[in-house]
Amino acid sequence: MKLYLHFLSLHLRSGMQYKKSFIMGMIGTFLVSFTAFLSIYFLFQRFHSVEGFSFSQVLLSFSVVLMAFSLAECFFRGFDVFSQMIGNGEFDRVLVRPCSPAFLVLCSKLRIDRVSRLAQGIIMLIYAIPRCGVQWTAAKAGVLILMILCGTVLFGCLFTCGASMAFFTLEGLEFINIFTDGAREFGAYPFAVYGKGVLRFLTFVIPLACFQYWPMLWLMGQSENLLHALCPLLSLWFILPTYGLWRLGIKKYQSTGS
Repeated sequence: MKLYLHFLSLHLRSGMQYKKSFIMGMIGTFLVSFTAFLSIYFLFQRFHSVEGFSFSQVLLSFSVVLMAFSLAECFFRGFDVFSQMIGNGEFDRVLVRPCSPAFLVLCSKLRIDRVSRLAQGIIMLIYAIPRCGVQWTAAKAGVLILMILCGTVLFGCLFTCGASMAFFTLEGLEFINIFTDGAREFGAYPFAVYGKGVLRFLTFVIPLACFQYWPMLWLMGQSENLLHALCPLLSLWFILPTYGLWRLGIKKYQSTGS
């Protein structure tokens, strides 16, 4: 942890060397996400609900996805640019250092400027909490925190899966963005609105619905099944195939010789 905090400090000081660029980057990131909020706002100016979900309930689900993605983007972005390390031979140096390769890749790029997107998610969450119709208790507050934390881990796993594919393709594959940046966009609504087929896929294959849709039902009183409240923890099974794919990539890796 001490070494990780040291890397975090280095990235923060590096970003603050160009304060205007850092601030403009934060503003740009905020505005990109703000357009998604505007699309929700204008939709609810015309319709009062979407699949039975009110404006505040949709904002609650969106804020969970946005905060989870933003935290993962802040702290797991090194995996998102991992293909560059493979291509320029930098990963060879990582392998000879006395630290875990995954840890060094994780620390290679920390996007602190993404906190502006996280701030937007927090603002939406603060707005939605008293208006979404949830009867808040300590247990429900704990589940909400669990949704965000488990979502962060899941997005981090998706970034890692994308990085692992670079061992075999040498280039990053854009399709993984469907489940990272794409999930941030279509996660603006509860995943059930996209149909049963999509909901099943996002429950049993890429368990995004496990930290967003199913626990949301429990929070809102639409389900009394305690399993729905624990679904964020169930989404953590995705760590196992992610770890397996990463280890397989390490074994198959061949040095660039540079």
